[in-house]
Amino acid sequence: MSGVNDGHQDVDIDLGGLFRAIWRRRGRVLAATVVFAGLAFTGASLMSPEYESEARLLIESRQPAFSGANQGAPQTNDSPFDESGISSQVQLLRSVDLIKQVSREMKLYELPEFDPTANPSAISDILVMLGIKKNPLDLPPEERVLKEFQEKLQVYQVEKSRVIAIQFTSKDPRLAAAIPNAMAKVFLSLQSGAKLDSNSEASRWLEPEIANLREKVREAEEKVANYRSSSDLLLTGETGGTFATKQLNDISTELARVRGERANAEARAENVRTALANGRAVDTLNDVVASPMIQRLKETESNVQGQIADLSTTLLDGHPRLKGLKSQLQGIRTQILTETKKILGSLENEANVSQLRERQLVAQLNTLKATSAKAGEDEVGLRALEREATAQRQLLETYLARYREATSRSGADAAPADARIISQAVEPTEVSFPKVLPITIVAAFATFLISCVIIMLSELFSGRALRPVGQEAEPELEEEPLETPPVREVAAQPVAVKKAPVVEPTPVVARPLPAETAPVDVLPMDVADVQEDDFSIESVAAHLCDDDVRIAISVSPAGDEGSVNAVMLTRLVAEEGRKIVLIDLTGSACPTRLMAQATDLAGITNLLVGEVPFTETIHADRLSDAHIIPQGDAEPALAMRGIERLQMIIDALSNAYDTVLVECGPTDVNAIRRVTRSTDTEIIISAPRVGNEEIIEIITGFGEAGFGEIVLMTGTGYPQSGNSGRRAA
Repeated sequence: MSGVNDGHQDVDIDLGGLFRAIWRRRGRVLAATVVFAGLAFTGASLMSPEYESEARLLIESRQPAFSGANQGAPQTNDSPFDESGISSQVQLLRSVDLIKQVSREMKLYELPEFDPTANPSAISDILVMLGIKKNPLDLPPEERVLKEFQEKLQVYQVEKSRVIAIQFTSKDPRLAAAIPNAMAKVFLSLQSGAKLDSNSEASRWLEPEIANLREKVREAEEKVANYRSSSDLLLTGETGGTFATKQLNDISTELARVRGERANAEARAENVRTALANGRAVDTLNDVVASPMIQRLKETESNVQGQIADLSTTLLDGHPRLKGLKSQLQGIRTQILTETKKILGSLENEANVSQLRERQLVAQLNTLKATSAKAGEDEVGLRALEREATAQRQLLETYLARYREATSRSGADAAPADARIISQAVEPTEVSFPKVLPITIVAAFATFLISCVIIMLSELFSGRALRPVGQEAEPELEEEPLETPPVREVAAQPVAVKKAPVVEPTPVVARPLPAETAPVDVLPMDVADVQEDDFSIESVAAHLCDDDVRIAISVSPAGDEGSVNAVMLTRLVAEEGRKIVLIDLTGSACPTRLMAQATDLAGITNLLVGEVPFTETIHADRLSDAHIIPQGDAEPALAMRGIERLQMIIDALSNAYDTVLVECGPTDVNAIRRVTRSTDTEIIISAPRVGNEEIIEIITGFGEAGFGEIVLMTGTGYPQSGNSGRRAA
């Protein structure tokens, strides 16, 4: 904490003071540490030793190795053994049924360790009689053993693995190792038995279901056959085809073929007809050339033409033989034309036959279409019956497969547990609790820390461990009174105070006194100058009001007479309408007697000690509107220990009051330096009937100490005899 804000100086914790306070009380700290360490050692040594052992299980999917050809490969899916699956296995190991089974097998109810309430003590019997405690014997022995067992058992999952640890604590090392192993075996048997029970239950359930399904499948297939017969939806041997459908397909195919043949015959006839009509040679037509008759006629025509050509070289055209050959040639050509016309008629007849066949097929096709439409409607019902029969058949096949699998897994070795032991518990040789040496060390260290914390908290709450920011912690001083006579010690709490400007009241002949100047040079003054100077209480009061002085410290070398002037100054400032409070730090408590209603009121010493709250130390003046914080009735030595808190108190009052006046009585510069850490604080020297030399000496001392604001107040309008009244700044 640092920085100045609104006239407050933050404080820091004096670490050196805290350690010094601990060092002063080192004897008590060491004594407490040794005592508690001894108690911890004794208590740990008297405790009964306990032993701890642990077994570990690995959770994994385990399937039997079947030799059947129809069995599938072992499953390797570990999805049931995720984080939640492992947690479920942990809860199974902690289940009541498993613990009860282990307890019965090992007869734990016969051991006193697992039933400590079977022989209750006299104190327990008294508490039960008074109704404060419930009678533990009301519970059955098995429940008492279960409760004790659960307190000694710890089951947990090893982090980031599928390993479960079973940990047990017991006074008997042999029992500490035997119980985790027994729990692991019972867990494996329960898992294996659960699998066998599941397979056996599945087999028993599947048997009547399979018989029922077989009857349903038979009935469904019978309905399909009857419906097919009644609807004339006979199968043709092809997949999914009926007789009507196949017949329709065949006629459609034949109709397409007949139409192709008719079109082909018509095209060939048209080609021959066109050739004859146009007078083209018919020997280029395929149908004509392919005719054997045409081929023989063409061959004869060729021979006759050859003979005519041979005879034309030796005979004239009018020769009878040439005429006969030419007449024969003409007859052959007439035969070729006649044969061609016959071929044309044959083609036309073929086209007519194809057309007649087409008409017959179209008629049959139309009849079959009507029949197929009716068959399609019947097939809707048939497919529904077939679907029902197929579903029943598939369900039957599934049940049969599962039944065979469940039957094959019903053997004792056919269902291994989904876990295996990877680490068995062994009999421990070392005690797990109590660890005497660690407990003793921890108890001693904790006691030492708590003692140190208590001492530091007491120092902090009392304020003795606080110091102002920016100042080094001062060494502890011997407790000194603030004045020559025996006085009650006061405390100061440092907080930064805003520096007030140097104030020069009405005409004063004085030279500023630098902080480094020593001794003070006193200027001689004539009578006229002295008469012009005003060191009266009224002048100082006007100075405090006009310059808005927030904090002032009054020093009274004359003792109670100067303190009386400080009281008068306080009342004059209050009459000016300013809120002012006076703090009585004198040894004689003169301001308290003059202003307070009684002399036994709580005051500044009680506040420094911490006996009373802040508000109970502020009291009203009997004769004015001013307030006073009396001296108080606490021990001065105790109050002196909280001296560092005084400046904090003064700063807190300066927030609520316009002026805070601290009357210190006949004290010296060193005591004032303990009251305030700031050299800018206004110092008022209340010195009625004090010699000039003494005043000069006091002012010089404050100047050498670095105080920059010093105001002289003699109680009159002029200095007393022999006093060269002055104000030094």
